[in-house]
Amino acid sequence: MEENLKQQPTEVIKIALYGPESTGKTTLAQQLADEYNTLWVREFARDYLQKKWDATQQICQPEDLLPIAIGQIQLENEALEKANEYLFCDTNLLETKVFSDTYYGYCDPIIASAAKDHNYDLVFLTDVDFPWEKDDLRDNPENRQETLAIFEQELINNKKPYIKLSGNKEERLEKAIQIIKDLSKAKKIGFHSDDFIDIYNRKINLESLEHQFEVLRNGLPKIYLDRPAVIKDGIITVSNEEAVYHANYFDEKKKNLKLKKFVPASGAATRMFKFLNEFIQEYNPEEESINAYVNRKKNKNLSIFLVAKEKFAFYDIVLEKSKTLVSNFETASKDAKDYAFIKAMLSPKHFDFATKPKGVLPFHKYENHIATAIEEHLIECVSYATSNDKSYLHFTVSEEHKNNFETIVNEIKSKYESQNNSSISVKYSYQDKATDVIAVDLEGNPFREENGQLVFRPGGHGALIENLNNLHADIIFIKNIDNVIQNHAAEVTLYKKALAGILIQIREAVFNYLHLLDSDLVSNENLNEIVNFLSLKLNITVIEDFSKYTKESKIEYLHNVLNRPIRVCGMVKNEGEPGGGPFWVRDVKGNTFLQIIEASQVEADQLKILEKATHFNPVDLVCVTKNFHGQQFDLTEFVDKNTGFIVEKNKNGKPLKAFELPGLWNGAMAKWLTIFVEVPLITFNPVKTVNDLLKPAHQVPN
Repeated sequence: MEENLKQQPTEVIKIALYGPESTGKTTLAQQLADEYNTLWVREFARDYLQKKWDATQQICQPEDLLPIAIGQIQLENEALEKANEYLFCDTNLLETKVFSDTYYGYCDPIIASAAKDHNYDLVFLTDVDFPWEKDDLRDNPENRQETLAIFEQELINNKKPYIKLSGNKEERLEKAIQIIKDLSKAKKIGFHSDDFIDIYNRKINLESLEHQFEVLRNGLPKIYLDRPAVIKDGIITVSNEEAVYHANYFDEKKKNLKLKKFVPASGAATRMFKFLNEFIQEYNPEEESINAYVNRKKNKNLSIFLVAKEKFAFYDIVLEKSKTLVSNFETASKDAKDYAFIKAMLSPKHFDFATKPKGVLPFHKYENHIATAIEEHLIECVSYATSNDKSYLHFTVSEEHKNNFETIVNEIKSKYESQNNSSISVKYSYQDKATDVIAVDLEGNPFREENGQLVFRPGGHGALIENLNNLHADIIFIKNIDNVIQNHAAEVTLYKKALAGILIQIREAVFNYLHLLDSDLVSNENLNEIVNFLSLKLNITVIEDFSKYTKESKIEYLHNVLNRPIRVCGMVKNEGEPGGGPFWVRDVKGNTFLQIIEASQVEADQLKILEKATHFNPVDLVCVTKNFHGQQFDLTEFVDKNTGFIVEKNKNGKPLKAFELPGLWNGAMAKWLTIFVEVPLITFNPVKTVNDLLKPAHQVPN
């Protein structure tokens, strides 16, 4: 009997329509068969039971189900021989099993086993939002949602690759066609059906995956550095008096603008405590002293941390906890106390600092309270990103830590609203899972968990261009979560406003020129003026044969060059901090343009140019993301997709590779209008390791 329920092996892509009665399965199966010029398999049970009803006025009985199952599979196997690439099945044996369980409380083990074993490349679960239509065989118009839940749970229990289809007849067909197109593409790439469902549920674009595989196979195109950007050659300077002028200009204009501050804050503080984590893992108090460990490992960072630990904002709270970890704490050795202190900081049972985002950690100690980086950003936001008594602050966070951010913000927000007589709106977003990237093994094959599931990794901070894309404001300030200060706040505010003032002046000029280019009044003299503006203010040289263009072509060319997002980037003098810097980059056509480049993007033969960099990118940006009509740009159109990073990691003891997206402030903004401005070093105070909190900018002044 089991032989009669076996599916024939096939290369045809089989798609089953599955769901409660009167949910449009037959309609969709017919539509899809017409669309793909192939066959569809009708529901054998309908013909079988209609004949029985017509002859005896009797409905389905348990003994009918096995003949129905056999008849259904026979129809399917026969259709496979004539199908053209695809076969659409109006039902399957899993539906027969659900029917049997629902109506009779059990299912013939032969049918249940076959239903579990049968494979389809995809199952469309048809939603109950389709109108119920009565006929001789339909009898259950009630409790349709509950019935749908039973059908869906059966798919889950039997690990079937499925997608739910909702909407009217036309909407379902359109969705199904796109899904089938993507399924076929996924199979050509080498994914199986379960992979496809994983990719679909993550909303990851298949073209993006193809691009990632190509990059991981062939590498990224080389970045050609022409020269470093330096003062008077790509970087402009402003005196203190000029900074005041630009800041005042910003203050005059901001009342007509919506301002927003954007803070990437989703990363964990793992690297911040790396040397302490290594100490906890490697140190054995029974075998050596901490001083012996420091000498053996040459770990100067640990020495500095322990000598100065009383200066950290978190010292008191961690000390109290560490006292509970050591018996007779007061008489214990210094090593025992220090070891307990670090364990209290890092243990998942206690403060667990290394797995938390930097934003929620105690950064600064004031006279009456401890401030987190979140609080410092809120203070900054009010100081330079307030217009018409309204401040808007946006954090990108990891979903599991959003509550921590909200708790801190809710505790302090009203205090600063009252002090500044303004309202503060704080919003959050997550890094979109659709920007995750696939991991591969060293042979270039998809890296999989032990259960066969694909491994995806976050796409890097370049993925946050999507978050930025969803912010709506006239001026957006961008600053990293760890770049805050306890001292010299007035100077930070001055230069943030100065950058914004420079940006507004550039914005006004660009918008005026774009309006002129759109008018009938533009003259050749105007076009020459715009060319000079591009060269003198935006460091852009028009193409060599521009002078030979017709007037209409010149207008089109200049319009395309100017109609882009704009960013003004603060640059500090290079003092050896790791990270990107400003360079002139040459493209394949020989054009040079300003770009922020990371050291990992540069080939060995260009390291000499890299080493000549005089400035560093502190991620201190002010941006315009709307066009001259006030419409939001699609920022993804200005990403250089040929940039990015190939990273090598380890998972479960096995090496893997992955492509990380172009960085938010380099490749993701590569095609923006870009201006580099030197800002004082005091405005750059990142906390890359916990010991950075000992620097003067993070301490109460003497």
